[in-house]
Amino acid sequence: MADTFISHPFVMPFVKPFVPKKLQPWIYFSFIVIFQMVNCVYLGSLEQMVGECGMMKEDVTMIVMCGVLGVTMPFPILFRLKFRFTNRNLLMFSISGMILCNFLALWVRSIPLLCIFSYACGYMKLMATFECTSNIRLWMTPRRDFRIFFPLLYIVVLGDMSWSSWIAIQLTYYCGSWMAMQWFVILLLTFVLLVVFFCTQHYRFMKPIPFISIDWLGCILWSLFILEGIFIFNYGEFYNWWDGTVWRIVLMSIPVTLWLAIQRMCHIRHPYILPTAFKHKTLIPILGMFAVAELMNSTPKALQTVFMGAVLHYGTMTTSRFDLINIVGAMTGCLFSLWWMKMLRLKYTTLLTVGFIFLLVYQVWMYFYITPDLNIERLYFPTFIQNFGYAIFFVTLTIYLQDLMPYPNFFLGMTIAGFIRNGLVATMCNGVYSYMLRYYVTDNMVSGRPYDYMQSLIMGIKQMYGVTCVGGTFFLLLLMLWHVQPVRSTLKHIPYCNVIGREMKKEMKHEE
Repeated sequence: MADTFISHPFVMPFVKPFVPKKLQPWIYFSFIVIFQMVNCVYLGSLEQMVGECGMMKEDVTMIVMCGVLGVTMPFPILFRLKFRFTNRNLLMFSISGMILCNFLALWVRSIPLLCIFSYACGYMKLMATFECTSNIRLWMTPRRDFRIFFPLLYIVVLGDMSWSSWIAIQLTYYCGSWMAMQWFVILLLTFVLLVVFFCTQHYRFMKPIPFISIDWLGCILWSLFILEGIFIFNYGEFYNWWDGTVWRIVLMSIPVTLWLAIQRMCHIRHPYILPTAFKHKTLIPILGMFAVAELMNSTPKALQTVFMGAVLHYGTMTTSRFDLINIVGAMTGCLFSLWWMKMLRLKYTTLLTVGFIFLLVYQVWMYFYITPDLNIERLYFPTFIQNFGYAIFFVTLTIYLQDLMPYPNFFLGMTIAGFIRNGLVATMCNGVYSYMLRYYVTDNMVSGRPYDYMQSLIMGIKQMYGVTCVGGTFFLLLLMLWHVQPVRSTLKHIPYCNVIGREMKKEMKHEE
């Protein structure tokens, strides 16, 4: 059955014939939209979970971040899964697992168990999403062009991040329980499971590759290393940093876990993350830019949210409308990236600079907007341009990553970038911003100035935006000095699965 999809019109032979051919890819695209909404715990229900379940805000955030890390870790084995199991098996397993994790989250109150369920749910979420995207990517871009594929994919990924939060807030408010979102997601996934059960069939486009030599211990070690870092910055304010015994124990365990992960990576035959992935010279600059993007993207959560809640006294339903603006901003940014790269065919670095300029403009705008009598309508446009710039930066850096690394290592690079993008740096920025805000508020109150607490808080938020503006300006100057050649006509294309499978078989036979 080799080369089934090469030089042929787009087909989906794993879907039963009674399903209309024009409808088949749209069904899988709708699956992707639903999968990206799935989490074990939803930040939109944070306040209700804190009140009803006796959890702290840090506990709920830790559970959510475990799910985010779970989405990051499966990249190295995604093709191994695809070449061993059929589309039907993978979807049935991953969807059933997500349903089980959401159902258990309704009744379990143990924080460690919820963290495990959240991690597993995120792991299976990416497995299901990749299985769907890999089967419709030639429908999304028949020319196998990454400049089309990634902007369209990230419209769903970035949009659903805010969409799921908005739905969770609405269901929690109108149904009176944080469990409403879980039940809603369980019903959606059950419907998807039934569609997969009745509308798909087992089909293989090549002989299966044995699912062996997977370094699961390496996966656990890398996951523990990132989770320990997340714990440090997530619970830092709660334990008062160095004053907390638990905090110091976790901090001392980080270098030990990292040493074990690196030693295993360098001394076994099939490590979970190959050492060659870290040897690409371009990886470090890209990771640095991802870190800066997360730093700039943390101010809406760490500063604007505090400003709207503590100063302007907006409730959850009022602030939920910003989720809709986030969706519009992310979609517009992705489409702008598509237009810039595919239609205009201009430099990537210029597009990165444009995206970062919008991120910086948001910081400057908010610096002058921090007043106690600000109307909510005046926050709409800054929120839009912040998400617009972040989407541009995010999409462009991902395309850079795939273009500068060999395709097999690209998925390893996505996992390493996920350590920065989805895990450690995001939590680090929130923890540092929270600490610095507390420092500035206290300093303003004891400095002898005629400030009460509210005035000190406003000044502290303004000072934090000011510091971010200064740092962002210096980084923008570096971007403007960085020159890379324009998009080439020889830009790498999405490889066929058959080609990847044959190369993987050759590699495994060579190692035997």
